[in-house]
Amino acid sequence: MASKSAKQPGVELDLSDVDHRVGKPIGGGQLWDPCSSSDIRRWVMAMDYPNPVHWNEQFARESRFGGLIAPQSIAVALDYGHGAAPACVGHIPNSHLIFGGEEWWFYGCPVRPGDQLFQERRFHDYKVVETKFAGPTMFSRGDTVHRNQHGTLVAKERSTAIRYLYEEATKRGMFESQLGEIKRWTQHELEEIERVRRDWLESNRMGISPRFDEVKIGDTLPPRVIGPHTIASFTTEYRAFLFNIWGTFRWVSPPGVDDPWVYQDPGWGKDFAFDEEDAMIDPRKRDGLYVGPSRGHIDADRASEVGMARAYGYGATMGAWCTDYLAYWAGYDGMVRHTKADFRNPAFEGDVTYFDGEIIGKEPESVWGVPLVQVKLRLANQDGDVLVSCTAEVELPLV
Repeated sequence: MASKSAKQPGVELDLSDVDHRVGKPIGGGQLWDPCSSSDIRRWVMAMDYPNPVHWNEQFARESRFGGLIAPQSIAVALDYGHGAAPACVGHIPNSHLIFGGEEWWFYGCPVRPGDQLFQERRFHDYKVVETKFAGPTMFSRGDTVHRNQHGTLVAKERSTAIRYLYEEATKRGMFESQLGEIKRWTQHELEEIERVRRDWLESNRMGISPRFDEVKIGDTLPPRVIGPHTIASFTTEYRAFLFNIWGTFRWVSPPGVDDPWVYQDPGWGKDFAFDEEDAMIDPRKRDGLYVGPSRGHIDADRASEVGMARAYGYGATMGAWCTDYLAYWAGYDGMVRHTKADFRNPAFEGDVTYFDGEIIGKEPESVWGVPLVQVKLRLANQDGDVLVSCTAEVELPLV
């Protein structure tokens, strides 16, 4: 764990409100309502994920599941704060936050319409390093345990948040100097993007699982592409996170914890905070597409104020893309057991994200008690800049 402040001439992160919170349970938002079939459909539509067992009622009823099930990635959509709440703990004045990565463990209990997830959250640790992007920068980690209404363990997440001084990031202008103008795609390029996208959409609609003995180290997964990313696509993604809907959650705290950081000011910069009181009357005061720390995702001027140069996508969305991509390949007799994704760059407006997956290992007898294959997954933009570096363990059937 780092010291209470990290200094550079004229630059300082005030971490005096952070140290005493490390390792402690925290509170947060809890959705009022169970997950509905419409919630599931909205999520997979926003994630550009075509698996019909998640949205096509007739197909799902005729499948082995007997009805709609949610994708494994939906756990983050049924949580508060894109899953990053336990990694954003303590007041750091004049700070902002972007996502640094996610690690997920899945336990084989699917989410169905009518289920409700409940979260247990804990602030794990942090470190401070010097970055070109913003100078002294905190990398903080938090844990979330997801259980359903029966107490059954569904998933665990360890999220990484990157917290920094927004004025310092703006002054350095790293992305401003690197990005240039938004790319204008030719019709030929767009047609090729759509061809690759369509091929992936149709690659495993019937959910056929590759057999463990049939796959080999060095095999590659079907290519996937998402984009070009637009304000419309970012807005669609944001609206699929249920806590963003007016009145969908309440604040809760773990019992017996003094100062559980339920909802306190993390130190957002000017005009980047919600107005919780006036939001009781005006829905826009709690809507991140109008106010709050997420506004820069769809507002280029706001993005520039926090060092991001132009509108950009969501870290939690990139993590969901990874899980969905792997689960689609694994089919209905397989599942994603574990992913560890490091977020290197945002998906900026106008860019396209390309997926490149390769089997790098096989484990016939794993700690999960099932055969696993290890997959190395990389998401990159059209210039080859890596957005996500992910390693995963995927369960496949033996026969």
